[in-house]
Amino acid sequence: MATATSDFLGTGRRKSSVARVRIRPGQGNISVNKRSLDEYFYNVQQRNAVLAPLEQTNLRSEIDVVIRVGGGGITGQADACKLGIARALKKYNGELDEKLREAGLLTRDGRMKERKKCGLHGARRGTQFSKR
Repeated sequence: MATATSDFLGTGRRKSSVARVRIRPGQGNISVNKRSLDEYFYNVQQRNAVLAPLEQTNLRSEIDVVIRVGGGGITGQADACKLGIARALKKYNGELDEKLREAGLLTRDGRMKERKKCGLHGARRGTQFSKR
């Protein structure tokens, strides 16, 4: 697939989800994994999270967004999309950086699942203590 010069790319990550976002000037269409936004993110909270960067910059009706997202759960994917869109908007117009940063949309949430340690049942859960 040939990349047009008017495409701006952004990558967003959250937990184990990764979103690859491509934005271009258009009519405000948003597709997530070749489905519409409402079809993919059925929860209003998740939809609002994805739209937050576009609403903050008032570019909702001027930009087409194509998202490929995978890994993790639906909420992690929504937050990954949010970060990816914000990063792509920053490349699209550098002056939006301050507005996006003020709203906390360019900050990567670094919280990840803690790894399991040997000798334990989980990351921290140990074996049950037996007195006798």
